[in-house]
Amino acid sequence: MSPETALLLARSQFAFTISFHIVLAAFTLGLAQFLMVLEGLWLWRKQQVWLSLWRYWSKVFALNVAVGVVTGVVMEFSFGTNWSSLAGRTGAVLGPMLYMEVLVAFFLEAGFMGVMLFGMNKVRPGIHFMATCIVALGSFFSAFWILAANSWMQTPDGYLIAADGRFRPVDWWAAIVNPSFPWRMAHMVGAAMLGTACLVAACGAWHLLRDPRHPAARRMFSLAMWALVIMAPLQIVLGDLHGENTRDHQPVKLAAMEGSWDPPPPGHGEPLRLFAIPDMAQHRNHYELAIPDIGSLYLRHNLQGTIHSLNQYPPDELPWVPLVFWAFRIMVGLGLLMLAAGVGGLVVRLRGRLWQTRWLLRLMVLMAPAGFVAMLAGWVVTEAGRQPWTVYGLLRTTESLSPLGPQFVLGSFILVVTLYLVLFGLGLWFLLRLFARPPAPDEEGAEPDVARRTGKGENDA
Repeated sequence: MSPETALLLARSQFAFTISFHIVLAAFTLGLAQFLMVLEGLWLWRKQQVWLSLWRYWSKVFALNVAVGVVTGVVMEFSFGTNWSSLAGRTGAVLGPMLYMEVLVAFFLEAGFMGVMLFGMNKVRPGIHFMATCIVALGSFFSAFWILAANSWMQTPDGYLIAADGRFRPVDWWAAIVNPSFPWRMAHMVGAAMLGTACLVAACGAWHLLRDPRHPAARRMFSLAMWALVIMAPLQIVLGDLHGENTRDHQPVKLAAMEGSWDPPPPGHGEPLRLFAIPDMAQHRNHYELAIPDIGSLYLRHNLQGTIHSLNQYPPDELPWVPLVFWAFRIMVGLGLLMLAAGVGGLVVRLRGRLWQTRWLLRLMVLMAPAGFVAMLAGWVVTEAGRQPWTVYGLLRTTESLSPLGPQFVLGSFILVVTLYLVLFGLGLWFLLRLFARPPAPDEEGAEPDVARRTGKGENDA
């Protein structure tokens, strides 16, 4: 096997591991915020149903974190095995960011997770709620540092390249808050919230189809639909702003997203390509279906603006256009579907039939993975679109690989795939078993005596 085969195997292994881990990490981020809201509602309203929901989803959270930690550790080991050249040249910049993710975020999250999961009847409600908030904050900080490192590789700043070819930090603020980081962070957090909202809505809809009067299912479905109707349009706005940043800092990636091989004729704007089959050999699209000039509306916010085209760049600096082109359309299509579902939910809510509208309930069950599939598609756009670079414009992927034989990379790939499939399969089996039954009023454990411990009265559910 050739060195090109080793590179393909190493990239495939990392794509496989990150695809599993990013879903688990995003679900942890979104679910941590959801648990914080549930406990806050319980302390505010003093209703048992909110505590039942908190207990129900805290089990899902614990299972997700357990699987996510293992997949994350395996993924980070690949930097030292398959990508040692990348680690050696960029370690002075990326190393401290990943260290901060472990030291500040992971330890903060893990240190208070025990109190959150096992301390409900052992500490005062205010202390327990503080622990839940800190876990939610820790998951946010974890995303902060991981995305800061990734964004630096996309739009590097605050560095110099030493004589030995290693990247050295000279301005940590510029390196961390690099040009693409604010938009990438906001867009990723929005994706985590939408993915969690779709899954929670699907769980609530599943139980409402069997018992439309179940109080806990009603509340989880209602909360998730509110999140969907708020976050979906906000995510579209954030995506537009992130796209403008990509246009200015990674024009080749944007051209691949749009399938734009050549500039439009003079006096015309970029078309909105609804369908095309990009051809990397001929540098053109086949079977293109496009609406003239409309692409410029979201690319330049006018009808005649243009962007850089793929044929303006050397062939060896282009990503694999078909993958980026179609991943972008999957992401946008699912985003519009989530927006439509949120608006539909708002309409039936205003009519007083949120929990009885069976077409909406069935739709949300089918859309259970929609948010996370859209997020994965967006991640493909982000990572595949920056190829052939690991550090955009500065360090090629071929220069980042460890000096390993293809047989070793293939062996580790098979081992990782086996481990992940077994681990993820068991986690998914336990998750579906948890989802199979609705939250019970006495969800594992007696309800803490809020009235006695806080001095306030309690209302019935």
